[in-house]
Amino acid sequence: MSLPNAFLSALRVHFPGNTMSVDMAERLAYAYDNSRRNATPDAVAFPTTHEQVEALVKLCRDHRVPVIGRGRGTNTTGATVPVDGGVVVSFERMNRIVRIDPDNRLAVVEPGVLNGDLQQALKPHGFFWPPDPTSSPWCSIGGNLACNSAGPRTVKYGSPRENTLGLRAVAGTGEGFRCGTYTSKGATGYDLTRLLIGSEGTLALITEATLKLTPKPSGLRTMRATYNDVGAAARAVARIMAQPVTPCALEFIDDVALKLARDHGGDSVPVAGAMLMIEVDGEPDTLPSAVEAVSRAARGEGLEELRIAETAEETQALWSARKALSPAQRTISPNKINEDVVVPVSRLPELVDGIKRLSKKHDVLIVSFGHAGNGNLHVNLLPRDDAERERAHACLAEVFALVIALDGTLSGEHGIGLVKREFMPLALQPATLHLMRNVKAAFDPDGILNPGKLLP
Repeated sequence: MSLPNAFLSALRVHFPGNTMSVDMAERLAYAYDNSRRNATPDAVAFPTTHEQVEALVKLCRDHRVPVIGRGRGTNTTGATVPVDGGVVVSFERMNRIVRIDPDNRLAVVEPGVLNGDLQQALKPHGFFWPPDPTSSPWCSIGGNLACNSAGPRTVKYGSPRENTLGLRAVAGTGEGFRCGTYTSKGATGYDLTRLLIGSEGTLALITEATLKLTPKPSGLRTMRATYNDVGAAARAVARIMAQPVTPCALEFIDDVALKLARDHGGDSVPVAGAMLMIEVDGEPDTLPSAVEAVSRAARGEGLEELRIAETAEETQALWSARKALSPAQRTISPNKINEDVVVPVSRLPELVDGIKRLSKKHDVLIVSFGHAGNGNLHVNLLPRDDAERERAHACLAEVFALVIALDGTLSGEHGIGLVKREFMPLALQPATLHLMRNVKAAFDPDGILNPGKLLP
């Protein structure tokens, strides 16, 4: 769409100088995200205050101009691609840590704060914020909240929904509001905080977040278990999660992924049918018994080797396979399809076996790894040419059908965005989708917030 001059003039009142741009080079820089989808916005705004966001949304509502909130564009589902043009609202300049309150175990931050920067700021206080996506050095807290992005520590500490106390935001009406509390308990009305988290900017634009902090454990031990096949590893995951000690990370890597990682990362990556990376944290006097409990559960039919790191160097060596995976996949397929499906932990063996069958049926290379303690598997289809791409998309539909049949769902942390919205009717009943549309209409009656995303 082309923005009318009257709109642009009014926008300039609230966003003078370099706080707004219609320059083509700038617009192209905000046209895409890590999904590799792209569409050019008509303008990009860089707010620094909540009041600017209110003024922007009100103006866009008056002129029926789409508004697309954006963090750092690391999401893989096209959730920040401006498919209908409009104004991309980049929160990169709203990057203040407003306050850190150790006594009440909370921090108040603006959405543009980088996850990694927040973790560094919390270290001297002896705290951390548990959500830790792989992209934490360069992804923003606002983006983490928009997609409920989590990472390995979710298995013990929960996702952003479990680690956020309250929000300040602007609805599609242009009205600012607060929800949630500054307390760890609250039973006052509907829980709008949890509703907004994971809504991908379709209900409101978050301008401030009150985050729940966790004391940083003083001890951490890393283990690596290899198995003769993926089924044995998946069954070990179920055993580990059925005993009382919850690991702070439990990562699964299948045989195809291990081979790729070894080809790219060298001999430090083991040859095996599958592998688990396990971390246990706690205080020094309780850590040995916790490690023993988890190790006991990891042992069982199909175990080939269980190694426990004794030094920081050994820990780094054990993680070498996981770190080599992303660059290894890029060498195989620049057009990889990266999905993050979830099933109940007890159904993980069935999911792993089913994906193997579908890979063979469609003749498509599939690499599976991920946060097994939550049943959250990253299923990466690696097509290398047009014919394989076509087969991969047919395979993907069957992967989703398998996941739903196993009582799972379409995403654990990447969200739905543009890429997966057509599959939403697989996961949700018509009545549920109808209620979601009504919620959307209450927050955003004119449908200007991130149109074309999430809901089919």
